[in-house]
Amino acid sequence: MRFWFWRLCVFLAAPVPVILWLYQAWIFALGPDPGKVLVDRLGLAALWLLLITLAMTPLQKLTGWGGWIAVRRQLGLWAFTYVVMHITGYAVFLLGLDMQQFLIDLGKRPYIFVGALGFVGLLALAITSNHFSIRRLGKRWKRLHRLVYAILGIALLHMLWVIRADMAEWAGYAMAGALLMLLRAPPVVRLLPRVTAAFRRDSKIVSNKC
Repeated sequence: MRFWFWRLCVFLAAPVPVILWLYQAWIFALGPDPGKVLVDRLGLAALWLLLITLAMTPLQKLTGWGGWIAVRRQLGLWAFTYVVMHITGYAVFLLGLDMQQFLIDLGKRPYIFVGALGFVGLLALAITSNHFSIRRLGKRWKRLHRLVYAILGIALLHMLWVIRADMAEWAGYAMAGALLMLLRAPPVVRLLPRVTAAFRRDSKIVSNKC
C-alpha cells in the first residue's frame, strides 16, 4: 500500500489531542467545568480537521505529492469522529442525557439546530466514504461529497453563535475556510499547476547554481 507509513502517522496523531484532554480532565486541569471545556475543544478540533481535510487537494496540486490525497478520506473520518465525541460530550456533560432538554434546546437555541444539521451532513459523507459507495453511486458520489463545502459553512455558523464574544478567533477560521474555497475556483485550479511548475523550475535553477 502506497504511503502506508504516512497514513499510520496520521492515524496515530489524530487521537492525541483527545487523549491529552481526557488526561487533563482526570487530573482536574480543565477548570471548574471540565465537561464544557471538553465539549468546546472537541468541537473546535472537528473544525480544524475539516479545514485540514479540505486543504489536502490544494496541497496536492501545489506540491504534486500524492500523500496529501492518500490521507484525505482518513482525515475526513477523523473530523466526523471528533464531531461524534463533541455531540456525545454535549449529551453527557451538558444535558445529563436528558433527551427532553435536548428537544427544548433544539427549538430554543439556533446553534444547536445548525449543529445537528451539520452532523447529519457529515454522517451522510462518513457512511459513503468507502469503495463500495463510490462504485454504487458513480458520478452521484462526487455530487454528494460536495456537501462538505456547505457543511463547512454550517460549522462556521455554529461556531459564530457559540463564541460570539471572540469574533477575532472566528474570523481566523472563516478566512481559512474562504481561502480553501477560493483555491477551488476554476481559474485558481487552472493556475495552481503553473505555479507548481514555476516553483520547481526556479528551485532547480537555484540548486544548479549552488
